[in-house]
Amino acid sequence: MSEKELKNGSPPHMAHNEKDGSNSPPLKDEFGPDPARRASVAMNIVENPLRTVVDAEAFCNANEMGEHAALFGRAALVARDGFHNVPGLTEDERTALEYEKGHKWHGPMMLWYSIGLCAIGAATQGWDQTGSNGANLSFPEEFGIAGGGRDAWIVGLVNSIIFLTAGLIGAWIVDPMNKYLGRRGEIFVTAACLTATPIGSAFARSWQGLFAARFVMGIGIGAKNATVPIYSAEMAPARIRGALVMFWQLWVVAGIFLGFCANVILGSAFIPSFILMLGIWFCPESPRWLMKNKRNAQGFKSMNTLRAHPIIGARDYYYSYVLYQEELAL
Repeated sequence: MSEKELKNGSPPHMAHNEKDGSNSPPLKDEFGPDPARRASVAMNIVENPLRTVVDAEAFCNANEMGEHAALFGRAALVARDGFHNVPGLTEDERTALEYEKGHKWHGPMMLWYSIGLCAIGAATQGWDQTGSNGANLSFPEEFGIAGGGRDAWIVGLVNSIIFLTAGLIGAWIVDPMNKYLGRRGEIFVTAACLTATPIGSAFARSWQGLFAARFVMGIGIGAKNATVPIYSAEMAPARIRGALVMFWQLWVVAGIFLGFCANVILGSAFIPSFILMLGIWFCPESPRWLMKNKRNAQGFKSMNTLRAHPIIGARDYYYSYVLYQEELAL
């Protein structure tokens, strides 16, 4: 594509595949008489709305990132056409993009640290839901509710309350908590809740005390479970996003295993949540959350810590931004 075409706002002649960076044939050749085919191509255009270098530079200037305007201009072309046909890339940028293409699991330490914290968040879920299994053998007798009838209902309620409050309360407070606290803040608050409540369960002197601790624990579980997978998805590169988000299911099972192995049945569940509570503040805030809240300069800075090179961070952030604007316009 000539420099003149880039500056005059000509529409892109190729659609970019986000996952492999390859080029597709010219769009004009894709349109055919088949309505289904035309709809498919139309959707592809929505997914690839990048237009010109000028648009990327304007985005930077409007968001107090003027020093990155040239970088975003090149990144926009890479997102649209793939890096092989983009003029003006530095040798370092071209090397980073080439390496990324053949090493999809390559990423900075901060990416893997953050994903690791999300895995601990999943393990917290598994550990919390198995923490009472061993205690079920003794707490009914200790608290004088080992009989049938009403006592059996109380034991069942104490066991099930974490799941009831997770769905009836925890899931409903996720959105306002994320809105006002951000992803990291929400995870910190719920991790603090899940650190305190297992300890409270261990020191309970009556079934009412155990019930109260597990009631609050369920709220924390519900709120955390709805945020941690979203946080990991918003950080993960597109090519491995599915695999990294799948860590949730894997580490829930790991948490269940560790919960059964723990000797201190009720109180031990604070261990993974305590690690999560301390570690989450060393993670970057979600770039997508910052973008949604019109804090794009901070969002790009966050994305840069999660990508191996600034050209990759700029490409992924700007591509995500344009898609977000398209979603708002639909």
